[in-house]
Amino acid sequence: MAAKSCACCRGSTESINEEWISDKTRFIWDGLKSQRLDRPYVRHNKKLAATTWDDAFQTVAKALKKPGARIGAIAGDLAGAEELYALKALLASLGSNNVDARPAGSGLSPANGRASYIFNPSIAGIEQADAILLIGTNPRREAAVLNARIRKVWRATSLPIGVIGEAADLTYQYQHLGAGSDTLADTVAGNGEFAQTWAKAKKPLVIVGEGAATADVLAAAAGLATSNAEIEAGWNGFAVLHNAAARVGALDVGFVPAKGAADTAAMLAGGVDVLFLVGADEVDMTQLGETLVVYLGTHGDNGAHRADVILPGAAYTEKSATYVNTEGRVQVTNRAVFPPGDAKEDWAIIRALSAVVGQPLAFNSLAQLRAAMYAEIPHLARIDAIAEGKAADIAKLAKTSPKGKKAAFVSPVADFYLSNPIARASAVMGRSAALAAGLRRAAE
Repeated sequence: MAAKSCACCRGSTESINEEWISDKTRFIWDGLKSQRLDRPYVRHNKKLAATTWDDAFQTVAKALKKPGARIGAIAGDLAGAEELYALKALLASLGSNNVDARPAGSGLSPANGRASYIFNPSIAGIEQADAILLIGTNPRREAAVLNARIRKVWRATSLPIGVIGEAADLTYQYQHLGAGSDTLADTVAGNGEFAQTWAKAKKPLVIVGEGAATADVLAAAAGLATSNAEIEAGWNGFAVLHNAAARVGALDVGFVPAKGAADTAAMLAGGVDVLFLVGADEVDMTQLGETLVVYLGTHGDNGAHRADVILPGAAYTEKSATYVNTEGRVQVTNRAVFPPGDAKEDWAIIRALSAVVGQPLAFNSLAQLRAAMYAEIPHLARIDAIAEGKAADIAKLAKTSPKGKKAAFVSPVADFYLSNPIARASAVMGRSAALAAGLRRAAE
């Protein structure tokens, strides 16, 4: 996967993407050079001004004298596991557990077991499914190559596909069951034609998108994945489809708030005085008020515009970093070029900052950082392998009964071509988005 074209297709193994990549992955390259952050900035008199690394670090260090409970961090969609592991350790040393890598309102949690947040049947396993239910996801926009795999199976077998959420053109036929939580409740209760079909499936596959991944929806989906009396032994049909390259790796390293700590929604609502945004450009920052924002990222996008301090980092082509795809497969990027100007690799920025604030982290190299990360999370050392989730965790999740609000499910990706800072900096993606919008208007 390049630049989050979809959360499923980083790498080129046959089991992931059958050697295919999406048009966005292929043509996003010009966005890697445009609108880049290549030097530190500090805001003075309401204006960002270029400065030195020392000045930027001293500004952040002064702000971090706040109590730990008033410091937080939100991870963006393209962050590698190494920088998140390092930043979590730094904040912990400052007395803060306010870290989150999930969208506001998300019910995803490592506490529910790894099976509760990965695509358990694997991407290749889609071809074994005999019924698919999509909940709160538009896979054509969120995971284009994975969507092609669904289309492939539909063309070969005409398998029944149900959708709860937006009625979109997915390139295959499906039964639109409804828009949101009411329809999901009816389906769980066994009401409707599709529910009857689902009850007979031996390998049912329920795919939950991040547009619906609240605690109550995940519990209902787990119930649908485990309730059939006909399900074949060994089949785990519970699947979460992530639209962010960073999400599974972040959950693996535990970049979520401890009990009682502030989550994404609380931090964005002014729950902290100092907020680190690690390439977090897709969050709503309108409520931040006087919060001092430290942006660690690559492009002059939403986060940089709101920042009080900018620490220029490295894009995925400019560093060796660990990512985990939506099915839980561990993968590592290799640096192809160096970051522009004074920009540095993200983990190194965090390590240098830790020394300035008087809490030096216990590693001085990427190898040492990884050794510590692997000791704590061993499966991250197994490159191109999937640490399978436990089916028992899905059965346990199905027994929970959180009370959620009634709502329609909406995909978090509004425009396939403009879904992240690199894409938004790309002239090719801009033209593609304009062309697609024109075609939609013409069709309407």
